Amino acid sequence: MRKKVIAANWKMNEEYYEGLTLFTEVINIINDEVTGEQEIIVCCPFIHLHSLAELSKGYSKISVGAQNLHQAECGAFTGEISAAMIRSTGAEYVIVGHSERRKYFNETDKLVAQKTDTALKNLLKPIVCIGETKKEREANEQYDVLKRQLVEGIFHLNKTDFNRLIIAYEPIWAIGTGVTASPAQAQEIHKFIRQEIAVKYSREIADEMTILYGGSCNSENAATLFSQADIDGGLIGGASLKSRDFVSIIKAYHVP
Repeated sequence: MRKKVIAANWKMNEEYYEGLTLFTEVINIINDEVTGEQEIIVCCPFIHLHSLAELSKGYSKISVGAQNLHQAECGAFTGEISAAMIRSTGAEYVIVGHSERRKYFNETDKLVAQKTDTALKNLLKPIVCIGETKKEREANEQYDVLKRQLVEGIFHLNKTDFNRLIIAYEPIWAIGTGVTASPAQAQEIHKFIRQEIAVKYSREIADEMTILYGGSCNSENAATLFSQADIDGGLIGGASLKSRDFVSIIKAYHVP
């Protein structure tokens, strides 16, 4: 059975004590109300990692992750954060190749591959993001774009390392726009991704891969999106900054 995951991406939000308050609220509500086996991951700014990892101890449902890492192990890269630094905070996950990193910081598929390798080498679990722009979708290029991102970003991995990933599909045209891919559109893409994994690796590995939806998912549309056969949860942006909204999304995924 595939692991079901709801991951928060706080992006560049929440001052130090604001973050602690938000995370504490989330933990308390989850502890009181969430009974399923879905895994919850909170990907926060670096300033929060250690404190949130400490707060999460004793709560088996909740893990902490970073939002980015540098591809080098260490060195003269002022302002950057290494995988070893992230791991030393107690965090277990890291987002790699988010659409905002690709757009604003010119991250390429080759760089995504390097960062993924570095994360895995340092025992972090990458949440690797792929997705097409509005222009690419309108040109019906989404499948070519996604296949390229898979091939150049993560399909170089052996089966063992590949099994440690989570993939997040981001329809870039639906992030922060208020527009959401329809359940049918999202399912179509998730199914395509799973088929490509089956061709590259095996049907067994494809069937076990957790693939998240990451495009303006909220408490109103989460249940419908999560009911699709190939959608295994969500990478949640803005809605994760409000504890009640985030937990409502978690509860929308009914896991026995």
